[in-house]
Amino acid sequence: MSIPSFGVGTFRLTGQTVIDSVRNALDVGYRAIDTAQIYGNEAEVGQAIAESGVPREQLFLTTKIWVDNHAADALIPSLRDSLAKLRTDHVDLLLIHWPAPGSAVELREYMTALAEAKTLGLARQIGVSNFNIELTRQAIDVVGAGQIATNQIELSPYLQSPALTAFLKDQGIAVTSYMTLAYGKVLKDPVLARIADKHQATVAQMALAWALQLGYAVIPSSTKRENLASNLLAQDLHLDAEDMAAIAALERNGREVDPPGLAPAWD
Repeated sequence: MSIPSFGVGTFRLTGQTVIDSVRNALDVGYRAIDTAQIYGNEAEVGQAIAESGVPREQLFLTTKIWVDNHAADALIPSLRDSLAKLRTDHVDLLLIHWPAPGSAVELREYMTALAEAKTLGLARQIGVSNFNIELTRQAIDVVGAGQIATNQIELSPYLQSPALTAFLKDQGIAVTSYMTLAYGKVLKDPVLARIADKHQATVAQMALAWALQLGYAVIPSSTKRENLASNLLAQDLHLDAEDMAAIAALERNGREVDPPGLAPAWD
């Protein structure tokens, strides 16, 4: 199993804004698009793709099942609704968006339904998002080793989660980093600014290059065409050992997203 290392995110983008963002992203070279049921923009993402003229087989689409649709009798019907909005018969990657520990629906039930979606051909690959080590272990127990393509988690120079990322690597599960720029907070960091100057790059490019160099996939979003194009250039950057050590020292457990009732107890 494999997932693209670079995609465009659509969190918090709706209406014409997300249509324009996805259309611009496809135009400047992106071929992986990340959305979710709770974003409320799947239909607009589908519209942008249809209007782009890019063949479906060239795209890698990810969506995520919201907690209201975890139940066995709800997950696949909700996915079919998402597919209709996205104007496709399958997604390339389907994730459980949040584990919601303690909810009425147990992990075994929704992971079993997620695996069924793959069996039915509605999703090419399956995975999880915002799962800690223990919940990832439980998910593996349900669907089997080698079946979870990725765990999409918040990661940035300020939140590096070494134990979780090491565990995922050991399990052969790809790490997808979201919020890599920490809501823009890292863009003002003097250490990253110094490294960016050294490489004649932007701070955003350096943060993304850091994640890519650690082997993570990234899905930054932007409403500006020039920023979408600029972010892609992070793939061409190489940080040396000194750069990576300096960024490693920025760790401060700077978590930005931790919704009560949805998030697990973090490792």
